[in-house]
Amino acid sequence: MGNDFIEKASELWEKIGSHSIMILSTCSNNRVTSRSMSVVISNNKFYCQTDETFLKYKQILINANVALCLNNYSIEGKCRIIGNPLDQSNAFFIELYKKHFYGSYEAYSAIQTEKLLEITPTLIYSWEYKLNKPFMEYYDFETQTYRLVSVE
Repeated sequence: MGNDFIEKASELWEKIGSHSIMILSTCSNNRVTSRSMSVVISNNKFYCQTDETFLKYKQILINANVALCLNNYSIEGKCRIIGNPLDQSNAFFIELYKKHFYGSYEAYSAIQTEKLLEITPTLIYSWEYKLNKPFMEYYDFETQTYRLVSVE
């Protein structure tokens, strides 16, 4: 089953691509919030930046479980705050962010209170139609399993 997961996950990462505007959802104290974020993908993880004064940052400090939405994909994961975007250890992020979201890089990355978020996916799922029949595809990164489930 693991080899099937590796092959399917590789195809998934190609479909997701290297960057996108995604919806990030965070939750704490029975309050769920969502907002659009400029996200880059590197080594099968999602990266974006935010200000430490914002609600989403405060929610992540309380609850590291987050979700991203991209087109037909629901992405559940664990979020870590990994410092300031311009920290030397985050050079990979800045290279990608400048390339894909230069305006956001220029406007926000140098702000002292800006923080870099790293989201490691735990589960990605999407709708898939095969021969006009609906299926759900599940990529479970915690158990390294892939499932295609008919919803009829």
